[in-house]
Amino acid sequence: MSRHRRLGTVIRAARCAQRMTQAQLGQACGYSASAISRVEAGLLRPAEESLPRIAQVLGISLDALDLGRPATLARDVTPDQEDAMLRRQLLVAGMAAAGTSMLPSTATAAAHPDASARIVGALYDPTESAPVSLQQLGLALASARTQFTAARYEDLGAALPGLLGTGEATRNALSGRAREEAHAAVARAWVLATELALKGHSEVAWPAADRALAAAQASGDPVVRGEAARVLAITMRRAGRPGAAVDFLRRTAGSLEQDRSDVAQAVAATLLLTGAYTAACGRRRADALDLMAGAEDAVDRLASADTRPPSPLFTVDATRAQADLYRIGVHTALGTPDEAVPYAARIVPDRLPTAERRARYGTDCARMWHHLGDHRRTVVALRFTEQVAPEEVRRPAVRALTADLLYAPVTVAGVRALAARTGVS
Repeated sequence: MSRHRRLGTVIRAARCAQRMTQAQLGQACGYSASAISRVEAGLLRPAEESLPRIAQVLGISLDALDLGRPATLARDVTPDQEDAMLRRQLLVAGMAAAGTSMLPSTATAAAHPDASARIVGALYDPTESAPVSLQQLGLALASARTQFTAARYEDLGAALPGLLGTGEATRNALSGRAREEAHAAVARAWVLATELALKGHSEVAWPAADRALAAAQASGDPVVRGEAARVLAITMRRAGRPGAAVDFLRRTAGSLEQDRSDVAQAVAATLLLTGAYTAACGRRRADALDLMAGAEDAVDRLASADTRPPSPLFTVDATRAQADLYRIGVHTALGTPDEAVPYAARIVPDRLPTAERRARYGTDCARMWHHLGDHRRTVVALRFTEQVAPEEVRRPAVRALTADLLYAPVTVAGVRALAARTGVS
């Protein structure tokens, strides 16, 4: 790896850790967004006098950017050892910029022992892989998607580094249309990595989502771009920026709506659903209900159409049951869980398409009943979630809900056993 490329990799890692766009970094340092993109790709080295400012903006030491002087390395260090040392420096710099938040917390580690660390490794110390055919890459991606939809998160975490490494190698070996298809596969692999990081409430979701969107944009596929935009918006909401996330989702959904294909319309509907929940988390009731109405209209149009999307969407489908499921979360987040009860009642959980979605139904119902003060039904919902997706109840957010029940003034049958099984007590 050239020194210019190593410098670009350091800058990209620190920028992602600071949750900055290329345009924001460029504006702060006197460069255009395209110039920052070229720097990160190793095609352009910033002027020496710019490095202190870049380091200051990124919140890292100047030493982390001073990769151009061989004298900083011992004489008996081989090129491979040098690369390993620099990757370790990069990882430390990126985590320092994020206040070490990219390291798994105790709660996250209990839910997914190695997931965050593996995603960090895939980001900054990728697995050496050989290219494969697009068909083989597609099969590997489909297998990873199956692990996610089946809520087998530990298996997914173990598979992701290899998938991402193979995807990158395959993409780099191709050109033209085949390269765009590989970009789309890489983007979807990073979408899965982001989804997994979000499940564990890990800050590594930010750089993973950034990688997903970059690859999606390079693919030229608006549907894949919409899928990546959705997970990026969720990371924005988790970081306390629901307003910006809603605006981003609206814009992306609007661009997809220009494409009249059923798949594009379905992805746009999922973005509106995510936007509705995001607005609800920001207590923007009017926006949340408006976005829900728009999503439900889109879902109804798809349901009444003569044609159907050729295959399920990548992580979330656009169906009436899905809209009802989002209604539960929206009304609970708005502080009106009583309005969610009718939507919960009309969902038949066994008809939800995947274990991950059935688990989402269970956890959303648990939150709804918890807000309504019905601890018994909260426990019933959590036990349903455990039955359909055992790893789901070990997520940090669900463990926190179990802890609330465990230490509530009124003890409910089954709580202590559930807490013991999920590591809460």
